Amino acid sequence: MARSRSFIHKSVATDVGSGWTEFVPMMAREKTSVVEGGEVHFELIPGPGLGGDSDNESEFINDTSLAFCRKQHVEFTRSREYHKNEQAWVEQKNGAVVRRLVGYERFSGIVAGQALAHIYQAARLYVNYFQPSFKLRGKERHGAKVRRTYEQPATPCERLLRHPSIGDEIKARLRSQREQLDPVRLLHRIRDGQAALAALVSTDESRQGPGRESLDQFLAQLPRLWRAGEVRPTHRAQSTKPRYWRTRRGPFETVWYEVLRRLQESPEITAKELFERLQCEYPGRFADGQLRTLQRRVREWRQVMARKLVYTCIDEPAEGEKSEVVGSGGVQWK
Repeated sequence: MARSRSFIHKSVATDVGSGWTEFVPMMAREKTSVVEGGEVHFELIPGPGLGGDSDNESEFINDTSLAFCRKQHVEFTRSREYHKNEQAWVEQKNGAVVRRLVGYERFSGIVAGQALAHIYQAARLYVNYFQPSFKLRGKERHGAKVRRTYEQPATPCERLLRHPSIGDEIKARLRSQREQLDPVRLLHRIRDGQAALAALVSTDESRQGPGRESLDQFLAQLPRLWRAGEVRPTHRAQSTKPRYWRTRRGPFETVWYEVLRRLQESPEITAKELFERLQCEYPGRFADGQLRTLQRRVREWRQVMARKLVYTCIDEPAEGEKSEVVGSGGVQWK
């Protein structure tokens, strides 16, 4: 029996008030790793923690997690059953940050874990200090419509600096760290980590990362990205070309030769008369609703034949006759 591979998981924590997000990779999905990730989250998230609300899986709901929350002096709660939107803050960051950085590929091994840690370390600084986001202020229902109002876009760092319950010492530390960071350098670190991560799952050495573009190419595209709207890893632009192929077998494919023969013998015959004959000769094979399909096929065939009859006289002039061809100099003869 093939041995199952142990994939790398992630531990994500989001501060509801400010949107400050921390994420670390986990080499194993069990309660000890969850508690270790929680210790990192509480250490890195600025400000005092009041409570922790977790998912309902056994890795979170256990005595170890409860003891950890009591040690941190925070209230331990969980989401209600069948209320999947109660983890909206974390799930939103999973889609807007984590999935956009590393996609949906599954990774395993120490090297992949180090590459993910390198990406997450740079991404947490970039997202929390330099990436503004909207925050919902309130909702009002007017009949069947819900009107939402949002605050001005701000980074999690800016929200913490404005919050009255955050101490001056923490605010000074946030300002000091923000001044020392360079967002372009952080983007370079993220791109380097993505290139290393992509090299683990790709055999094409010419490709440079999940987006496969360099940082300079990525920055050059930023002024045009808003035209494409919100682009996610699963987003695919709709094709503008008309579809010319069939998605399933045509109902008249096996009898189409017979239909053409009757059209050639009796060009004036209608599609409805052809359909009634087919129903008589092949009882139970064609439903009444397929008449429209036959009418469309016969109409297309007659248009092609009519076009062929018309253009044959133009494209193939008789010997000794002259035809007009419009060119840049007026009427030319050949």
